[in-house]
Amino acid sequence: MGFSGFPAEALTFYAGLEADNSRTYWLANRAVYDRAVKGAMAELAATLGDRFTPVHVFRPNRDVRFSTDKSPYKTQCGAVHEREGGGMNYVQLSATGLMVATGFYHLAKDQLERMRLAVADDVTGPGFVAAVEEVQRRRLEISTGLEPPLKRAPRGVDPDHPRVTWLRWKAAIATKTFGAPQWIHTAKAAARILEVWDAAEPLNAWMERHVGPSRRQPAETDIHD
Repeated sequence: MGFSGFPAEALTFYAGLEADNSRTYWLANRAVYDRAVKGAMAELAATLGDRFTPVHVFRPNRDVRFSTDKSPYKTQCGAVHEREGGGMNYVQLSATGLMVATGFYHLAKDQLERMRLAVADDVTGPGFVAAVEEVQRRRLEISTGLEPPLKRAPRGVDPDHPRVTWLRWKAAIATKTFGAPQWIHTAKAAARILEVWDAAEPLNAWMERHVGPSRRQPAETDIHD
């Protein structure tokens, strides 16, 4: 069967999981997860076609080894497509509905160095600002991804640099939070997801041209300054 939207029971499933994040609840509702969440994500991945293949659906179990929160299950289902240029396309379903994102969520040290050099440069830097502003005009929210921006200019950067605001960024991602309008339960959801990914193309194109993939494996523990 083709993708026909995310069933309403998928949102109900996650609302219940938020209230009772236990193995008992999970096992009692596993069939709903398999059909309405995991199954719908698989159908969406097939619908997106060769342009966005492969799409990886994240496992539902949380890694609680180093967390004080021992809740065993994630209260959302995320799926990601890794772009050849180093960015990613992402879709997430939870009790509150649908969220779509695209961009560079976390930069390794070598990527961050390239981004800052390109933003600081008077030839390439204005293009980054123009890309951000264009994506914002397309009604997407721009954020700095995993880590918040620096409170001050990076080391060696003039605090009065004309693009110091963006030089404090550690990544760049575009997001659209849709919530739960009726159309997410229909096949139209696939088109709306693609619209977000396409609307962010100016930002992704600049990042892929001037930053690109990391030459080393990024680690979640990397802290940039």
